[in-house]
Amino acid sequence: MRIDILTVLPEMFESPFGCSILKRAQDKGLAKLVVHNLRDYSTNKHRKVDDYPFGGEAGMVMQIEPIDRAITELKNQRNYDEVIFTSPDGDVFNQPMANSLSMLDNIIILCGHYKGIDYRIREHLITKEISIGDYVLTGGEIPAVIIADAIVRLIPGAIGDEQSALSDSFQDNLLAPPVYTRPAEYNGWRVPDILLSGHQAKIDEWKHEQAIERTKRLRPDLLIN
Repeated sequence: MRIDILTVLPEMFESPFGCSILKRAQDKGLAKLVVHNLRDYSTNKHRKVDDYPFGGEAGMVMQIEPIDRAITELKNQRNYDEVIFTSPDGDVFNQPMANSLSMLDNIIILCGHYKGIDYRIREHLITKEISIGDYVLTGGEIPAVIIADAIVRLIPGAIGDEQSALSDSFQDNLLAPPVYTRPAEYNGWRVPDILLSGHQAKIDEWKHEQAIERTKRLRPDLLIN
């Protein structure tokens, strides 16, 4: 899988893309994460990619030309399944969406900034808009990292134990059950006896019951959907 990210702040991706699962997936050749500086596609001598909005509103707007040039150049090199824009207007990102996107070959993620992007980009160049929640961030870089992380970790081989990803919260619209490790008792706090019993069928039943109970108590909305 290849993910191309268009941004005015490429340095924001250096740390998250250079460690943990995202780095291992790239080292194994399972994923390629390429960050592009939109200023490289500007024809302005000062490498500007924004301008004042028509209509006199406050703030600056990302221009259509640098973004179109960047997307066109990438599309001339390969086919892309989706061109994604991180936007508060978009479909709310969730685990089923991450599962679906992880099956694609090539995607582009455009990170918005300033007051927004020229709306013609959304009308003619973007194929999918994604929101990570109902709040405002400085730009689309952090949402892009979140989306990339959620997608790449699902690629077979990215995680050592693939079953671990399949048992994560939200995979079956349930929160994950409690997990424990050694020591079995600490400060008088004991691990539930069932987990020490060695009876796998009963352990699995207990985990499922706990997942349902926690979801009902903490995220009942997941059971409605």
